[in-house]
Amino acid sequence: MLTAPIPDDEAARLRSLRNLQLLDTPPEERFDRVVRFAAEQLDMPIALVSLVDETRQWFKARFGLHAAETPRDISFCGHAIATSGLFIIEDARQDPRFADNPLVTGAPHVRFYAGAPLSAPSGHRVGTLCIIDTEPRKLDQVELATLEVLRDLVNEALNGEEGLSS
Repeated sequence: MLTAPIPDDEAARLRSLRNLQLLDTPPEERFDRVVRFAAEQLDMPIALVSLVDETRQWFKARFGLHAAETPRDISFCGHAIATSGLFIIEDARQDPRFADNPLVTGAPHVRFYAGAPLSAPSGHRVGTLCIIDTEPRKLDQVELATLEVLRDLVNEALNGEEGLSS
């Protein structure tokens, strides 16, 4: 298993994350709607709005997963925030970065992962809107575009815009 790289600007990224004042807050319907819609429209058993701090990925919204957080060092989202575009793993068992990851070898048995990085107003990537399946998958162009639009809606909410009204 390959641990996700720590961004060079990690201290500033963490400040931006904390400035959002979302970590460890109660669920909000505006985010819950997005993950439900993502799971339904993209036919995925799991969809999450994940925020990545120093030691964990914490789920602001979750559909299909009971855990409220997982360790950052085994997270797929930790890898996704290191990229600017979509981060897609079509079959985690076949990817050397993830084949022996406990989230792959045990529950929730991740096979497919697609993460769309979320940005704070500062531009720092602070988490992801991600979808997960227990079977290998490929997304078509319409599904990729759907994930990007939903990511944009969550980003608008993070940035205090009108995208997701409360």
